[in-house]
Amino acid sequence: MQGHFLTDIVIILALATGVLLLCSRFRIPTVVGLLLTGIVAGPQSAALVGAAAEVKALAEIGVILLLFAIGIEFSFKQLLSIGRAALLGGALQVASSIAAAFCIARPWGVPAGRSVFFGFLLALSSTAIVLKLLQQKGNIDTPEGKTALAVLIFQDIAVVPMMLVLPLLAGKGGLLTAGAWSTLLLKGVAIIAIVFVGAKWLVPSLLYLAAGTRSRELFLLTVVGLCLGVSWLTSLAGLSLALGAFLAGLIISESEYNHQALGSIVPFRDVFSSFFFVSIGMLFDPVFFVQRYGLILLLAVGVVAVKALAATLAVGFLGLPLRTAIIAALTLSQIGEFSFILSNAGLQYAILTQDQYQIVLAVSIITMAATPFLVAIAPATAQAVIRLPLLRTRTSRPSSRHAPSPRQRLQDHLIIVGFGVNGRNLARAARAAAIPYIIIEMNAETVRRERAKGEPIYFGDATQEAVLAHAGIGDARIVTIVINDAAATRRITELARRLNPKIHIVARTRYVQEVHALYRLGANEVVPEEFETAVEIFTRLLKKYLVPQSEIDKLVAEVRADGYQMFRSPSVSPTTVSDVLFHFPEAEVSTFRVAETSPCSGRRLSDIDLRRKYGITIVAIRRGSQMIFNPEGDMALEAGDTVVVMGKPEQLAGGVCLFEGQGP
Repeated sequence: MQGHFLTDIVIILALATGVLLLCSRFRIPTVVGLLLTGIVAGPQSAALVGAAAEVKALAEIGVILLLFAIGIEFSFKQLLSIGRAALLGGALQVASSIAAAFCIARPWGVPAGRSVFFGFLLALSSTAIVLKLLQQKGNIDTPEGKTALAVLIFQDIAVVPMMLVLPLLAGKGGLLTAGAWSTLLLKGVAIIAIVFVGAKWLVPSLLYLAAGTRSRELFLLTVVGLCLGVSWLTSLAGLSLALGAFLAGLIISESEYNHQALGSIVPFRDVFSSFFFVSIGMLFDPVFFVQRYGLILLLAVGVVAVKALAATLAVGFLGLPLRTAIIAALTLSQIGEFSFILSNAGLQYAILTQDQYQIVLAVSIITMAATPFLVAIAPATAQAVIRLPLLRTRTSRPSSRHAPSPRQRLQDHLIIVGFGVNGRNLARAARAAAIPYIIIEMNAETVRRERAKGEPIYFGDATQEAVLAHAGIGDARIVTIVINDAAATRRITELARRLNPKIHIVARTRYVQEVHALYRLGANEVVPEEFETAVEIFTRLLKKYLVPQSEIDKLVAEVRADGYQMFRSPSVSPTTVSDVLFHFPEAEVSTFRVAETSPCSGRRLSDIDLRRKYGITIVAIRRGSQMIFNPEGDMALEAGDTVVVMGKPEQLAGGVCLFEGQGP
């Protein structure tokens, strides 16, 4: 049996490798490739794999590790920041999906209980697929990413009451008692208490002990044990294993060991989560699909449309712009993996027939496979919808509460798009320099809070022409775009350049591949976080090596001028800074303070002639708070100066007395 299972694993890995290589050549998303692997290897197709139950167990571990990693990268502070979106947006999305399914199914003679059950299946999205795609694209911190995550969290919690309601839908209402609800509530409170205590005291102490042994194996086992342990506790309360893993990740995210923990489990996460997508594909029955492909495809399109519409209305109700609502809605438009759990239970309770169960599976897998493509076209789709005549005026008009009045119109001001960490720092710097500025932000709660503090911040989607016009784009001198949405950054850049050809546009982007596209759209300066971090690091390192500031500035200018090509290509010729650092491997650097009795005090460097007499070179002089690099020969030393000198050790020892008051 063990050998048979190992054979199945080898077959899956080999088949997945070949399929993913083909998908990579044709630029098909990895998730789709893994689903195709499962379809080919599944019992309904080539039947290459016999140990389907074991593969499913590996898949469950993959989902647990995926949600665990997401939790580590998240934090309680971020979770609290999306609390309103989870409670209100998630509830509206689930309720509207159930209502839509009920209203569609009832006219066709579907019983009320089964119609509600179809709504349950429709309401749930795929946490594993959505979070994996958001991670790959780096979109979790975008407004649509945070909103999608909030709705997914609510959906995972909503699975529990849905499971409790199933007996009632099946006509067995006696199984649904008040005691079940109260017990569930008590378990939920207990788990919240355990999570709080664990994050505050237990887990940091446990990880400290594990890390103190310097044993990588012990640390890894501790981290994985925490993940599975919390998941087990939540399963005892009737909640999903995935939600428990997410909570475990949140607990570890509050400790100083979160980065090491994440690095330890990432390789396992990627391998096991791949088995999850393969196991989903193995459920697909190609023969059943061919027999009813018309109905299945029609239902799949209908599911995407209904879920997208319901999610758009729910997200829009939160006060977010229509563009954000549409992108988040398309991201959530598939049927999720927890629908498989519900459909299995529905089959046991006779709410679903066997054919209906197969249709649900087929539609779910098709919508899952379509998700990467829907996410890819979501920004363009949202932009096309917004441009429709009926929506253009409504979506582009800022709220009257937040729009600046004509009396507030500024001249020669700064427009800051986005009020995250970078936006706050820009506003603080502009305020300190007495530069007039206006902030455009899409988070209504942030706008309300910051306006109460006196910030000139306005709610609106800067991808809309009217929003930029209300911010005075025609009279502004500079616009800075510091948001996490790459597609929106490109749109705002193009729009700002078109509305004001003379404006100076500074755009921030996470990835260097966006640099040239933004320049083509009209940006004057593009700051990629990937390489600006490297620039800051090597600048500080060169300062520690006492490289003159002029040389550092020259190198930084060269790096930025060629679009960071120096970092991207190893063929760039070395600069003079490299010579400074590595040309004198035997030299040492030392510092001396010029005493009042020193014979050097009051004398010019050319008169002292340190290089010829002592073999010492002064590379810098600190005078008060000023640092003077490469001082000229006619500069005179003063008592209290700190001189930075370079030379061989024996030469430096011979020159000590010169600065301490004894000399020639």
